[in-house]
Amino acid sequence: MPASSNETKSKIATGPNAPGVPKTDPIIIADNVTRHFGGLMAVDVEHLEIQRGIITALIGPNGAGKTTLFNLLSGFDSPNSGKWSFDGTALAGIPSFKVSQMGQVRTFQLTKALSMLSVLENMKLGAKGQSGERLWSSILPWTWRKQDDEIEAKAMDLLARFKLDTKADDFAASLSGGQRKLLEMARALMSDPSLIMLDEPMAGVNPALTESLLEHIVDLKKHGMSVLFVEHDMQMVSHIADWVVVMAEGKVVAEGPPSAVMKDPAVIDAYLGSHQGTDLGVVTGRIDLPDLSKSKGSK
Repeated sequence: MPASSNETKSKIATGPNAPGVPKTDPIIIADNVTRHFGGLMAVDVEHLEIQRGIITALIGPNGAGKTTLFNLLSGFDSPNSGKWSFDGTALAGIPSFKVSQMGQVRTFQLTKALSMLSVLENMKLGAKGQSGERLWSSILPWTWRKQDDEIEAKAMDLLARFKLDTKADDFAASLSGGQRKLLEMARALMSDPSLIMLDEPMAGVNPALTESLLEHIVDLKKHGMSVLFVEHDMQMVSHIADWVVVMAEGKVVAEGPPSAVMKDPAVIDAYLGSHQGTDLGVVTGRIDLPDLSKSKGSK
């Protein structure tokens, strides 16, 4: 049986809730990572550890540096200083495609589906180690046909899991914004990652499909993956996150379970203070997911 929420929280950190608190089994460790654009310090993270096997949310107000930190950790940008590791391997200076091959994949706030390829073709592009991608193999179909059939079968299984199998032959351009988010998440799983990083997966998604996306994010953890996602909606975070990291002005200002972070004065000043008049709630424990079985199907 899965561990309870309280049991999960007790296994995450080895010290009190505070910026940079050590984790029991970190999959990412970052030290003194900075990134500035001219006179603007976008990221200034002294120490950060992301725990393996849980759902970690990275939150903060607009301009806090969340996506910039994502870009650095995933190899899509280069820092001005600092170092970090993924699963024990130093990643500073490693390009994004190699980071992905190592098992750390990400999605984007603005989806990157190739519009004029079919949904199935987009999925197949996510598989790594394809023999047919090599020049000489590409002209000898019998050397890669079996592997291609296996990749297609895996892609169809994932599309069925994300309820996109009926769209397999449609152009990706025909999908709604929410369906493109699902496609990008499903495509990321084609490489069997150990860590998946989701940049604002709920942005621009209609409420009916939001519940489906929440369910799929929780399923990632159930399938043995670590999850790190950027979100600005604290209510959304409280539904699914085991641990929350809060950024403001490029720095990590707080860490902890959602219930503790909601009450942290640094978070109230840096983040919740910008939502005065909004009922964010005083969370006393992790909120259960809604009954998704009663939700309407996505369109």
